[in-house]
Parts: sequence; structure tokens; C-alpha cells
Amino acid sequence: MAATPDTRKLYQQVASNIMASIMGGRYKPGERLPSERDLAVQFKVSRPTIREAMIALEIRGLAESRHGSGIYITDQPAAQVAAGDLDIGAFELTEARRLFEGEAAALAATSISDEQLEEMEAIIAEMVNENERRQKGEIADRRFHVAIARATRNTAITSVIENLWDMRYKSPLCAYMLERARRVGVQPRIGEHRKILAALRKHDPKGARKAMREHLARVMDGLLAATESDAIEGARTKAEKKRHEYTRRLAI
Repeated sequence: MAATPDTRKLYQQVASNIMASIMGGRYKPGERLPSERDLAVQFKVSRPTIREAMIALEIRGLAESRHGSGIYITDQPAAQVAAGDLDIGAFELTEARRLFEGEAAALAATSISDEQLEEMEAIIAEMVNENERRQKGEIADRRFHVAIARATRNTAITSVIENLWDMRYKSPLCAYMLERARRVGVQPRIGEHRKILAALRKHDPKGARKAMREHLARVMDGLLAATESDAIEGARTKAEKKRHEYTRRLAI
């Protein structure tokens, strides 16, 4: 009889496997876990997936990140930890946004009105103010992206993109990762949003798609840098190099 396929997200599978190893005594309290690179090879997944699994273990109190050293098993790990679903991670969510929002921007470029363009200009000004105040929640950032979705004049597209944004806050794992990014100063990138708006003003679908996809690829870069904990491998390298496992997927 064929085994039932594991339908859990990849980070959940990795986290559960490591959790079982901790409970089984393979990893001792205070012991450092293997590097992200080694774990990625072991589980045949990307390093962003390993990053999400490590953060899931941190949230559950099984592991802790030590700056400049790596991930360690907590000195007194819980005897029993629920393997509850922490839901979607920020890398997976951003990859989905890049796919859907890139196409939404291209479609919006064909039909966006002057009034909508001026609304988006005002939203960018609000984004600048939020960044200066270090406001939590990226309210203007969300408004900007949803405004593009609405400019497609397709309510289904708008609903999908609104849902993707809402998942940022509903998912404990994603919310935790985004909060870590905020703590090290990651904020909405004003210049990249202006490039998207410039392509929309030109009613240039290809340019709008390109600007949006490049923007969200850099968002992923920023998340990788902000959640970096495997510093024992050497000084922090450029996020593009650390993101090599995603290169093929981002080229789609």
C-alpha cells in the first residue's frame, strides 16, 4: 500500500523532523544545530524554507538564535510542544505576491485612470511619513498595492491581493518574521514604489510588471538579511547570493 503523501508545508515538515530529533535526544540542550546550508542539503529544500523552520522552532521555544553564532537548542526545551500550524511564512507569501501582483500591475497599466494615479501619488507621500515615524503595520504600503489591484477593474484580483496582504498579519509565523525585519530597520522602499507608479503613468504593462516583480524580489532579499542567524559561516554576504535557491523560481 502506498504511503500517504505529506501535504504539510515544507517548513512544517522540516520543523517537525527536527522537533522529533530534539525530543528523541539526537540534539542536546545547549547544542548548536547544523548550519542552514547543511540542513538545506539534508532536507533537500531551499535555505528560505530552513529559515522559516528555524523561526518556527524559536516560536515554539525549542531553539534560540544567538547573534554571530547560529541556532541552539534551548537549555530546557519543553517536554511536549504542540506541532500546531503556524501557517504561511513570509518567504512563501512574498513569492505568491510577486506572481499575482506582478500581473495585476501589468493589467492595471492598461486601464488606470488619472484620478487613481494621483491617489497613488498621495499614498506614497503617506508612506514616506510612516517611514519617518517608524509606524508599525505598513498601512500606506498596503493601500498602495491594493490600489493597483483595484485599478485592474477586476474584483476577483482585488480580493486575492487583499487576502494575501491580510495573511501577513493572520499568520503567526509571517507576523513574527516581519516583526524581526522591522526591528532591524526594514521599511517600505519608497524608490521602488515610485518606479512602479512611473510605469503605470506611462501605461506600460511590461514596465509595470517588471518594476513590481523587482520590488518584491528585493522585499525577499530584505527578509533574508533581516532574519539572518547563521552568521557562523562567515560575514553576512549579499542577499542575492544567499537567495540562490530561489533564482530559478523567481525567473518564472
